Amino acid sequence: MSMPGLSLEKDQAFHRKSVHKLQAQRRSQSSSNFNKDGKKELTPLPLIKDAVPPEQMDLFMKKLDQCSVIFNFMETIEDIQGKEIKRASLNEVVDYISSAQGSLSEPVYAPIINMISINIFRTLPPSDSVEFDPEDDDPTLEASWPHLQLVYEFFLRVMESPDFQPSIAKKHIDQKFVLHLLELFASEDPRERDFLKTVLHRIYGKFLGLRAFIRR
Repeated sequence: MSMPGLSLEKDQAFHRKSVHKLQAQRRSQSSSNFNKDGKKELTPLPLIKDAVPPEQMDLFMKKLDQCSVIFNFMETIEDIQGKEIKRASLNEVVDYISSAQGSLSEPVYAPIINMISINIFRTLPPSDSVEFDPEDDDPTLEASWPHLQLVYEFFLRVMESPDFQPSIAKKHIDQKFVLHLLELFASEDPRERDFLKTVLHRIYGKFLGLRAFIRR
């Protein structure tokens, strides 16, 4: 014989679960990162590969500046041109840092880490329920992933470059930077967590002074 109280409790639990799933689906369309300081119009720049070598570094720096502009992905039809210009610039800087010898001179470390930080360090969408189950519930997918993925790829290419010098980079990739990085593991997007694992592994391998801090 079924117990009325138990049946009501199951119904309520099922209702809470259903509401949470609906909220998660809605949140999956939101973006945790967008430009709150107003719009900045981007204009196409010449391709780095088409420029003569003396001009390539200047173009690279300008592309980094374009890649530091944050767009609102909650509105899919907003700033379409600007988003595409940034996506193209991100692809270019990934290719440039992977192929150009001597591209990691000391002056570029600060703008590189600044661009990465502006894009990845952000307030994550709040979880609607402490009962989130990654096995059963739909995760909150980062709407800005078309840009964010390329930023993570760029970061990895920088650290994997034969020109990368931890002795210079440690001025910017410090304990505070790593702490912000660790906080991003709260992201429900499994794609981001996978990149974070690889990034943290690279940092652990290259920055001896940060190993104890990361372990702790």
